[in-house]
Amino acid sequence: MTAMPPKLTAVPTLAPRPGEPFRFTREQYHEMDRLGYFRDVRVQRIRGEIVVMSAVNWPHVAALRKSRLALEAAFAGIGWVNDRNPLPTPDSDPEPDLTVVPGRFEDYSDHPTSALLVVEISASSLFEDTTTMAEVYATAAAAEFWVVDVVNRRLLVFRDPRPLPPGGVAYRSLSELGEADTVSPLAAPSAQLRVADLLP
Repeated sequence: MTAMPPKLTAVPTLAPRPGEPFRFTREQYHEMDRLGYFRDVRVQRIRGEIVVMSAVNWPHVAALRKSRLALEAAFAGIGWVNDRNPLPTPDSDPEPDLTVVPGRFEDYSDHPTSALLVVEISASSLFEDTTTMAEVYATAAAAEFWVVDVVNRRLLVFRDPRPLPPGGVAYRSLSELGEADTVSPLAAPSAQLRVADLLP
């Protein structure tokens, strides 16, 4: 006898049109997680779709640790660094590699919904990070988004999110910085971080 997966208690109320993906609500997404649908698989909800996240290799781990240490020093007294946890937006539940959140950790009783800076470490997901994820974070009004490009050993700095017709949002500014360059975060302008210190 074949075991059937448990039924969701948060039953979808709207069916997608033929040929379109079904978009899950946050409640359905959390219920599926509670019921064990994502056991042993790292996923995130992006624009209502459930997306499997890339595997994490050692260069990614090294860049994540180095970036976190650099950001903790730069944002001391300004904000705290959140590591690979949800940043809920109206239609998504991304789990960025790093977010710098204003205030103190103790000020929060749930996942933060805004950030001073969002950072993705890109060891195998550059296209996705610089397109879909950039739009997700721009839509969430994150003033600054960084992609630490491990493969090409550079930092991509996205700034100035602005609405675009017919209803999208995108960053208007993109800077590419090499290993020898430095960067000052918008929310910590007196800090200067060496790009080399973010890379493995």
